[in-house]
Amino acid sequence: MRIARLFAAAILLTSLAACGDKAANGSPEALDSSSPSSASSESPADDGGVGALGAAGATASPTAAKTSAAAASAGKAPTQTFAVASAQFTFTRAGRTLRTVVWYPKSSGRFPLVLWSHGLHGSPEGYAGVTQKIAAAGFVVAAPAYPFTNDKADPFNQNDMANQPADASAVITEVLKQDTQSGSVLAGRIDTAHVGAAGHSAGGYTTAGLLSGSTRDARLKGAVIVSGGSMGGKFTGAATPVLFIHGDADTTVPYSSGKSLYDSCTWPKGFLTLLGGDHGASLWGSTPAATAVSKTMLDLFRYSLYGDAAARSRLRSDATAPNAAKYDGTL
Repeated sequence: MRIARLFAAAILLTSLAACGDKAANGSPEALDSSSPSSASSESPADDGGVGALGAAGATASPTAAKTSAAAASAGKAPTQTFAVASAQFTFTRAGRTLRTVVWYPKSSGRFPLVLWSHGLHGSPEGYAGVTQKIAAAGFVVAAPAYPFTNDKADPFNQNDMANQPADASAVITEVLKQDTQSGSVLAGRIDTAHVGAAGHSAGGYTTAGLLSGSTRDARLKGAVIVSGGSMGGKFTGAATPVLFIHGDADTTVPYSSGKSLYDSCTWPKGFLTLLGGDHGASLWGSTPAATAVSKTMLDLFRYSLYGDAAARSRLRSDATAPNAAKYDGTL
């Protein structure tokens, strides 16, 4: 049975590499974890392009940011849209270089952390339109470039995907340290008790790996898997809300792959089906399907990382668009 699963996974990886992702990147083989090292440099702030967020309001003041960040304990996520800045860090794990771009609200205050994983042949910058939306809603978003599957990887090695969950966990650890790192642009900005993860395609598989077996990261409080599937193990550890997003006309990662993982999940879960949707076009743009994707991702993180029950109650309506998207689930 396991041989059959591995064979199927090999076929899928070949398909992913052949088709390519609109924006994706990766990392090398499973190695013993070690204490990563880091260095950072701040990049120019990006104040625009937040698009349809499912969040209304003007740029927050520092005072408002402090209030909204503290609201995690009160069960209410920020409702305003924050101006966003970015910074680049370089972390290492057992000799593996993990260039990481972090987007964060420019206002003061601490915000939950979301780890974003790209697909094959992708990059953190390729998903900036997605990660900036999340950051603008009141989250710190860290996006590593996995060493052997990113758009500039040489050599490119799709099989190194198996090592990406461990890399992602290492990046989470190092980014969380920045909250108390004197001189870091992220000092005092991260709510270290509330961490989530999301990713697209190979990044969706990486996110599933963070919830599974020996690569389970117990710090995760919520996750979004876009056009992904199982890394080969069952979800383990404490029940964690998971949102699955998949197009039912996806020819790169079959809809059945995402649905099978969803069906096996016994945790609070939701499944957003993009009707006639492909491998990931709805991550970008302003179509009804894209709006449903953007809003439901934010709903999941507002609920799981801020404890916002109102966001949970909006999931079904935000995920429903006539002839474009439908929702099933227990969330």
